[in-house]
Amino acid sequence: MTEKKNDPQDIRHKYELTDAGTRKARRRRHLLWWLGAAVVAVAIAAIPLKIHPVDNWIHRLLGDSERGRMADMSAQQTATSGKRKILFYRNPMDPTITSPVPTKDSMGMDYVPVYADEAGVSGKQGAAVTIDPAVVQNMNVVTAPVEKRNLSRRIRTVGYLDYDQGKMVSVTTKYPGWINKAYVNYLGQPVKKGEPLFSIYSPDLVQTEQELLSAIDFAHRMKDAPADARGRAEQLVTAAEMRLGYWDITARQIAELEKNGKIVKNLTVYSPASGLVMMRMPGLEGMAVKPGMELMHIANLSTLWLSVEVFEDQLPWLHPGSEADISLSYFPGETFKGRVRYVEPEVSEKTRTVGLRLEVANPDGRLRAGMYATVVFQPVMAKDTIAVPSLAILRTGERNLVIVALGHGRFAPRQVVLGAEGNGYTQILSGLQAGEEIVTSSQFLIDSESNLREAIQQLIAKAAEKAAASPPTKMEMKKKGDDDAQ
Repeated sequence: MTEKKNDPQDIRHKYELTDAGTRKARRRRHLLWWLGAAVVAVAIAAIPLKIHPVDNWIHRLLGDSERGRMADMSAQQTATSGKRKILFYRNPMDPTITSPVPTKDSMGMDYVPVYADEAGVSGKQGAAVTIDPAVVQNMNVVTAPVEKRNLSRRIRTVGYLDYDQGKMVSVTTKYPGWINKAYVNYLGQPVKKGEPLFSIYSPDLVQTEQELLSAIDFAHRMKDAPADARGRAEQLVTAAEMRLGYWDITARQIAELEKNGKIVKNLTVYSPASGLVMMRMPGLEGMAVKPGMELMHIANLSTLWLSVEVFEDQLPWLHPGSEADISLSYFPGETFKGRVRYVEPEVSEKTRTVGLRLEVANPDGRLRAGMYATVVFQPVMAKDTIAVPSLAILRTGERNLVIVALGHGRFAPRQVVLGAEGNGYTQILSGLQAGEEIVTSSQFLIDSESNLREAIQQLIAKAAEKAAASPPTKMEMKKKGDDDAQ
């Protein structure tokens, strides 16, 4: 068998074919490289320009699953919302940061969609909030009807018991003399009106007794005389009796003196009132006394005074005749009644308080002067007025708000004007009507959401004003033309 030799022409032809294929492959690689560079450039330029069709297509082409997931989520939200129109998406932490498409913030949290029907404002008070009933239950939202009631205020203070100054008696004499015998021997001794206190010898009394007896004897001798003379004699008797009466000699003592016809050297002084002897002059027996000298002090304990102090802002609700409940630690479980009898005319500059005096009945004598007591007033500040629980009011420092339940899961804040406050309720002067429903628990959460909605509403209004004032851009005009063509 003979071996076939390689023809030089065939070898040259093979080399030419190989070289042509190499050049074609090189040109194909160069074309693919430039095409990839162009795609990357378009993708980089499309992201800041927010060219959504190109942007989404490029991200899907490059395999960006997150971008596709956000787009799918947007489509799902649009489908589930039915006819609800999504205006934009907001940052869950800062409502001033918005996006026209679904995205995430720097912490990976999804932006929250803002619907057209949720951007409304309830009047001029604040944005209305719609909450799912299940969320309302989880938030422990409690509502209560607005009602009219008598608004009272509980004023609590403390004080001490003292003697009733209207029932304190000082025992004195209106004539000089010497105490012969004392019938009251110690402090605190109870006495009754008409009981003897002491006996006294007074030359003035003895002289007046003698004048009375002489006048009586003279009138007796003039009983057959003419009428004028008999009348003057009787006037002498009357003058002597009146003089003894002015010196606090009782009518019974004067009658006994006239009946017996004998001068009584030591006259007995009787108690002018019932009570306890709270002061007695020491060494009373044998003491020389002068007119006006206080020998004893008698206090009637059937009623006592209770001295208390209240702050000046509480004074408008208290006046003479106001009733109070009084409790003492000495008598646990018992409550005494008292009534304001006197209000001091001035306010203490140091404590900014006003003193009150209450009259407290003490029929069985168990109460003692000096006892400490707790006093509670319950004055009615307003009758048949609109009042709400104080915890339902949101105080911002500049205005006062309540959350009104509008029904069907809708809530809205409303500004109110406050009046008096007491016993956990606050009077509403304006802003609410009887029969409305307000939130009394978790209102802070609803108010926060309402403020958020209000901020979003302001953003929408500003954006609309800005869009109306500025002319449309070329891109917007081109996009509008494309939409019209479709």
